Amino acid sequence: MPALGTTAVLALLPDARPLLELAAAKDGRVVRPGVPAHAALLYPWLPAGRVDGAELDRLRAALPAGRVPVRLDTVEQTGGFVGLPVPELRALATAVRSAYPERVPYGGRFGQDPPVHVTVALDAEPGTAVDIARSIGPRLPIRTEVTALHAVALTPGGWQSLAVLPLEP
Repeated sequence: MPALGTTAVLALLPDARPLLELAAAKDGRVVRPGVPAHAALLYPWLPAGRVDGAELDRLRAALPAGRVPVRLDTVEQTGGFVGLPVPELRALATAVRSAYPERVPYGGRFGQDPPVHVTVALDAEPGTAVDIARSIGPRLPIRTEVTALHAVALTPGGWQSLAVLPLEP
């Protein structure tokens, strides 16, 4: 088993997978292998060794009940980043982040409470990023829903599932 590093709380969005595949077809270096289409609600979360039943219960207690409908309809591109904002997951991200106020998303690089997004391409050459953004625009909107959150650990081969947390009504 690969060494487990840091962890994250994610909302998986498999309906967005074709957009990541499109980006990878243009430049395989811009999409991380082993990482499905997702929106990170809290990254980093905890060191993997600290994720236990008590922490999962703490996370579950913070979650609102019910599925979250999502509409991916806007492409954002800045430098080598291409992403899709997911404003419908804002309340869910706030709930998760409020349960762990000591954990600042992305180490504070994007502020204390950054908007939720799906990363389609990261660290692309600027021209490639523009091309990817133009290519995925016509494939939008994508309508889907989030029915569970996923606690995962980052490994050298991608994310490893630690727990699935259904959003029960």
